[in-house]
Amino acid sequence: MNQINPKEYARPGWFGHRKLTPRACVADSKKHLRTFLSDALEDLGFITSECGEATELDGALDAHRPDLLVLGVSVNGIEVGRILEVLVRKNFAGKVLVIGPPESIMVKAVRQIGEEYGVAMLPPLATPFGAGTLRDSVAMLLPQEPAPSPAVDVAEALKAGWLELWYQQKINLRTLVPAGAEALVRMRHPAWGVVPPAYFIPDESDPHFQALSEFVVGRAIEDWHYLLEQKGPVDLSINLPVSFLSDPQAVRELCRRVPQHPAFGGLLLEIGSAEVIENLDLVIEVARQVRFHNIAISVDQVGTEWPSLMGLKNFPFVELKIDHQFVTGAADDRLKQTVCKHVVELAHDHGARALAQGVETRADFLTAHAVGFDLVQGYLFGKPMGVKKFARSRPSPAASAESKS
Repeated sequence: MNQINPKEYARPGWFGHRKLTPRACVADSKKHLRTFLSDALEDLGFITSECGEATELDGALDAHRPDLLVLGVSVNGIEVGRILEVLVRKNFAGKVLVIGPPESIMVKAVRQIGEEYGVAMLPPLATPFGAGTLRDSVAMLLPQEPAPSPAVDVAEALKAGWLELWYQQKINLRTLVPAGAEALVRMRHPAWGVVPPAYFIPDESDPHFQALSEFVVGRAIEDWHYLLEQKGPVDLSINLPVSFLSDPQAVRELCRRVPQHPAFGGLLLEIGSAEVIENLDLVIEVARQVRFHNIAISVDQVGTEWPSLMGLKNFPFVELKIDHQFVTGAADDRLKQTVCKHVVELAHDHGARALAQGVETRADFLTAHAVGFDLVQGYLFGKPMGVKKFARSRPSPAASAESKS
């Protein structure tokens, strides 16, 4: 490594120029290792970026301004030297975490050289490591503030661009292959990191509820195109309130915006069962209108009120999703199993599919299979995740075709 005087490159730090959510840049020459490390850091709440060689680091530092640089196990000596040169020249104010074998001469040398040039080197993380060990290594960079209370203003979140959609896989219960995904809104707050919807979803009477619904529609369509480019088409479902359907202009705009791409398999609108039952005429009429635009309606959170959906002359719903409280732990609860059986029968009697959400254990899965559900969704098959991580988790089109054959 060339001799560099850090004082020659002194400049003001980045404080006040970026948001507070921790950011990390993963530098490693092997793509699969960068992906693994990025996924692990994202699970801890980091926003991540990647670079495969030293020449990419300059741009990554300027564009993302990371708090943490992770040097992976497969970076060679020459690249490490160049990376440290870039950090000194850019007056990098964050921390550097080197990951490698515990007795590696390279790991020890990198830390020593980094410290000599004033780079803030964290204690190296020895391989192999677990999620808990990684968290301990970067704990000082994680936000310490409690979750926001009272609720965060959704209008501020929309204006600031803090909202995003995460996706949870739906699984065909018979073939165990992916069968679409549900979009779930999340907020990435600058101080509190990822915030669950309970803290910011407004009341239906809130004037910003419509804007939130429009955001969900627009972002889901953007993400569909992204997923198409990455791993092929994915059938998406989004959650909307019945108030959205009561606005004719919003419905027309939704129909106009759906992709016209030949690979587009349709968009599913999930509406809560209580709202559907209270507004049956409206929902049935909208379902009739949107079906010509490759849009269908799913009744979400179906529970003990399922008899209210019986005897309809017009049953336009393509899916019934039973509330998770009747699925989780159903293996040991005959009452839950009875409700599940009735919902499945109701769906199948009208040519719709039945989905069990809240499948968290093998026992839940086996019960859903025995009852006759078509689809399952839950933590047993994966938690909701950001669109990039979701794309990486998807099987390739070739693998999906093989599993179906």
